[in-house]
Order: sequence, then structure tokens, then C-alpha cells
Amino acid sequence: MPEGDTVWLAGRRMRAALVGEQLVRGELRHPQLSTVDLTGRTVTAVESVGKHLLIRLDDGRTLHTHFLMDGSWHLYSPGRRWQGPDHQVRAVLATPTKVAVGFRLHQMALVPTAEEDRLVGHLGPDLLGEHWDAAQEEEAVARLSAEPGRELGQALLDQRVLAGVGNLYKAEVCFLLGVSPWSPVSAVDPVRCVRLCRDLLLRNANRPQQSTTGLLGRDREHWVFERTGLPCRRCGTTVGLANQGEPPRQRLTYLCPTCQPGPHPPLATRPARAKRVQKA
Repeated sequence: MPEGDTVWLAGRRMRAALVGEQLVRGELRHPQLSTVDLTGRTVTAVESVGKHLLIRLDDGRTLHTHFLMDGSWHLYSPGRRWQGPDHQVRAVLATPTKVAVGFRLHQMALVPTAEEDRLVGHLGPDLLGEHWDAAQEEEAVARLSAEPGRELGQALLDQRVLAGVGNLYKAEVCFLLGVSPWSPVSAVDPVRCVRLCRDLLLRNANRPQQSTTGLLGRDREHWVFERTGLPCRRCGTTVGLANQGEPPRQRLTYLCPTCQPGPHPPLATRPARAKRVQKA
């Protein structure tokens, strides 16, 4: 599942490539939008909100996309070969100098810009939001603390609580806080938790790599995420894996049972890496 920093980076790159430019091709290959032609429209803004991307147009409409589990936007020079199969393309927005191609964008909508809130208004404070301040932090802490008995891992993934945390940061934040993801929210300091989530996202927002250890390179970037069967970097205990949540929203969850005391289901310890989605 793409994290908030993945969407933020895509938004930054697309903003630089598209804003102020008139589209020479504006094709949407989504079942409900297949007849829409955005050719001739000018892009006025590109904004990320948590895991949502908003592309605003000069006709008062906004193209909304959500990456879900495996979506992405790629940027190419005109004529360059696209790095993905054509049948997975859901949108093509081209200017004279750049081509933005949206792959596997299962969730897409075209709405009046004035009505964007009906798509993103339910979200909690955006951890990478331009207007993050003390009031935003206070709101995030209040939302996280609202259900003290809820499993921490579940609360962190709830975009109505905090917008931007995905499965990678959920696992890493719980490790750095020293608690099991199955521990209740009340087991941690909510202020420290919110600040840690934001800090990790900020650290990685401007680059494709996502490191929580401060290191880059194969099997150096994470404490427990996707390290099933490997020794914990702190204590040497084998990192374990279990599903958290109920289908269809269950997520593979990683932890060190020694460094992260608290409840958890039986853990698998055989090496088995989940398929990751890299930043585009």
C-alpha cells in the first residue's frame, strides 16, 4: 500500500510538470469517465491530501485519484516508452513537454472543485499537509486518543484519524515506540506517536527510498517491516509476522516480540516478503 509520502512526492513532481500547462491530451480510461476528454484544459493546481491526489483544472473541476494498494503516476518525456503495460493505464495527461501516466488507478472521480470535501473531507489531519501547525497536531492527537482501547496498528491505518500512514510506517512506528501493533492506543503517548509518524514521513517525502533506520540500501532501511525470519536489529530475536484486521482490510504486520511487548496472535517466522509498491 503506497504511503502518504509516496503520494506527496508524486504530487510535487506532477505539480512541477503540469501546473500552468494546457493539456494536449487528456484521456481517462476509467469505466465511469471513459467518454471524458480533458484536452485543452489547463492544470491550475496539484495537491496531495493523505493518500489522495487532486488535480485541479481551469474549468472548475478536479480530477481525484487514490492509489489504493498499487496505483501510481509516472512522468515521461514525449515519445519515451512507458514503464508498464498499456492495459493498466487509467489516465494520460500530456503537455507539450511532459506526459503523466496513471497506472492501476482503480479509484477516480471528476468533481466540481468546490465539492472536493465530499471526497477528502472525512480525512484526519494530513501529516504532510502544507498547513500543519499546533492546532493540526492537537486535532490528530485528539482523534488518536478518542478510542483508547482500539488496537494501535488499526488506529494508525485509519485515515480518518491520521492521513498518510500506511502499512510500512505502521509497523515501524510501533517498533520505535516499543509496543506491539495489537496493543491498545492507551499504551503509548499519543503526542509522541503523532510526532513520530509525521517525522518519518517528512524524512522520506523528497526521495523514492523510504528509510526509518536512517540507512539506505538493501535490507538496511527498516527495523521490522518485511524482515520476517531475520534477526531484530536491536536484540537479535527473530522478527515475526501476522495478519492484523479483518478481511478484506487485514494487513501483514511485522514485529519483534522482545522489543515490542504486548498482545499479538501466533507469529510466522519463515522469511516471506510481501510485494512492495515503490515510489514512482
